[in-house]
Amino acid sequence: MENRSQKNPKPKRARRRFTPEYKAGVVRLVLNEHKTKAEVARDLDLTPSCVERWVSQARADAGLGPPGALTTAEKEELAQLRREVRQLRMEREILKKAAAFFAKENA
Repeated sequence: MENRSQKNPKPKRARRRFTPEYKAGVVRLVLNEHKTKAEVARDLDLTPSCVERWVSQARADAGLGPPGALTTAEKEELAQLRREVRQLRMEREILKKAAAFFAKENA
């Protein structure tokens, strides 16, 4: 028996980007208009997991998320700090190699 998914594979949809205003509108439909996440996802052609993630993040930003949930601002700061740490580590490695090189030349 032939697997149908191999015969007619569903084309993969291109990754979409949404503005913060659009995401806020979707969250508003769930939180203020009391529509279900599945209903909003179906009506707007979104995945339920996407809607769930946006609603959870909005709740965390409002201070209503689970304990330890990071706000959007905290996530941005964390990403920026991680970039800085990565840059500083690279610079440190370069300086170590330079110091070793000059120590060999002067010896």
